[in-house]
Amino acid sequence: MKNRICSLFNIQYPIIQGGMVWCSGWELVTAVSNAGGLGLIGAGSMHPDNLRHHIQRVKQHTNKPFGVNVPLLYPEMDKVMQIIVDEKVPIVFTSAGSPSKWTPFLKEHGITVAHVVSSAKFALKAQAAGVDAIIAEGFEAGGHNGREETTTLVLTPSVKRAITIPLIAAGGIATGDAILAVMALGAEGVQIGSRFAVSKESSAHVAFKQRVVDSGEGDTMLCLKKLAPARLLNNAFYQMVAAAENNGASTQELTLLLGKGRAKKGIFEGDINEGELEIGQVNALINDIPTVADIFHNLITEYAEARNRLQSNSLF
Repeated sequence: MKNRICSLFNIQYPIIQGGMVWCSGWELVTAVSNAGGLGLIGAGSMHPDNLRHHIQRVKQHTNKPFGVNVPLLYPEMDKVMQIIVDEKVPIVFTSAGSPSKWTPFLKEHGITVAHVVSSAKFALKAQAAGVDAIIAEGFEAGGHNGREETTTLVLTPSVKRAITIPLIAAGGIATGDAILAVMALGAEGVQIGSRFAVSKESSAHVAFKQRVVDSGEGDTMLCLKKLAPARLLNNAFYQMVAAAENNGASTQELTLLLGKGRAKKGIFEGDINEGELEIGQVNALINDIPTVADIFHNLITEYAEARNRLQSNSLF
């Protein structure tokens, strides 16, 4: 699977693990990088000192490339970026904000930068800001999502037409078949979140992982669009949010309902009723809790089988 993404990040397979809050600790990151992909620490759920700890642990357990996912709207950004530079992190994926401020700073220190977008318009802005690659994340993705609600099937070719730098597709990808599909649409790599969130090495609570395994089609919804759109599993907390939104709740009222630490409560602490359970629509395809090594084996095998099947069934 050698292409521009593999060359850019110096990885064997163009498979990137999403930097998910409360899931993407050093154990998951090192497992993905050691398997030949690119592991990303999820800085969004870490205080600066904790981020430094996870970076150092990753470096102790792998000599392969890894990176950090940084939501740009989070606090203490100056400290986070300085830690990344001090610890010589080779790759940074930015999201949830404009990359124009921090991309030059990171690139001055020799760091490869990729940015997550939900539209071709923002992809062009990110390319103009100097990022090295674009992640086009469709509406199917878990966690925080684009307001446009554009699906991966539509977003990937749209962004591909707009940019010249390498493109990574994200959102709704959990199988080798899906990897082949987005490659056909112009992506040169994939970012996978939910499938890695429900792995043995994920730092998410086992109760959260099992809740995902037990869920099915239609069990996730995009909500909180007045704040920061998020795709959540249906539970007691989601029902409260849905009721509030249906009753016309204001931004302030939704903020009070969300409170602090709601995602930590659900994903990391395992409160599957009152917690915020962020997961993508591929929840319906996740029915086990395997190791990262098994996930990679399945993805690569499925990709090869799907490619062979497509060639044998060619219409033209």
